[in-house]
Amino acid sequence: MSEQTVTPGAGVTPEDAGAPVEPEKAEASVAPEATEAPEAPPVLASHPLPEGAPPLPDAPPLVPVAADTAARPPRRVLRAVARWTAAALAFGVLGTGTAFGIASLERTDVPGLATEGDGRWDYPELSLPALPAGSPRPFSPGNPAEIHHADLRELLLPAPAGAKPDKKLTGGWISTETFLDAYRKQDRRSVAQLLKDAAPRHIAARGWTMPDGTTSRIYLVRFNSTAFASRMIDDLNVGSSAGTPLARTDTTDLDPAWGSVNDIENLSSFVFAEQAPFGAEHVRQAYTLAGDTIALVVHERPGKRETAGIPFQQTLILQNQLLA
Repeated sequence: MSEQTVTPGAGVTPEDAGAPVEPEKAEASVAPEATEAPEAPPVLASHPLPEGAPPLPDAPPLVPVAADTAARPPRRVLRAVARWTAAALAFGVLGTGTAFGIASLERTDVPGLATEGDGRWDYPELSLPALPAGSPRPFSPGNPAEIHHADLRELLLPAPAGAKPDKKLTGGWISTETFLDAYRKQDRRSVAQLLKDAAPRHIAARGWTMPDGTTSRIYLVRFNSTAFASRMIDDLNVGSSAGTPLARTDTTDLDPAWGSVNDIENLSSFVFAEQAPFGAEHVRQAYTLAGDTIALVVHERPGKRETAGIPFQQTLILQNQLLA
């Protein structure tokens, strides 16, 4: 919109205010019929509008002002200006609030940028458990051994909304035999020997099943030191390969959907997905080495469709954040 300018009306000049009054002019000044003509009202300067610009709204009528009165914008003009100012402020505040709201939202919450239907699960708000008095966090400078002093059960990721809890993996302590159920029957004896040699301190686990049939299981195994945890990863042959096969898996390879952008500082994750052709279930799995603790995250879905990758990555990232 083109800029409008107001040209003020002419008033009494400084020369007229200071000059002596001549007799003839004095008599004329006291005559009743010698009144001054009213001052012409201010006019709106006319500027051509740019091509394509919307027309300006009609300006409110201006009221003539007497010569001896200081020029003031008419009340209707003031009201109009006030209304336009209030509207501008309102839109400014609204725009600022909207920008702040969008900046604070996740991508999936922003209209037009949402990725609705990507299968993301609705997890509750997470918080780290309280530590015993005087105990450092696992990767703080005062904890070179990278020990988790919090209760291992409280470091387990809670189940998302709509999940049906696993009756065996309830979020509490489990036995070595229950943990071994995660592996193929023919490999459980060798894994049991590895656990005997490494002597883990505690094993905690939680499991659930989602409405689409996806089963999620998370195991946390804490050892006496980082060295034992790291050795366990090596003895399971986890690295460029998935290592010792899990139950109901066939050919498992590195998951190409997992990138370094998903890694969390101080933690090492090894992420795998079962490759086609697979059997009656499709399995995704990941090991995470977090100081003295190993996490095993497993998503399994029956049928010929692959287990959804996005909720699996979401589950792994959130679990890793609790261990960091």
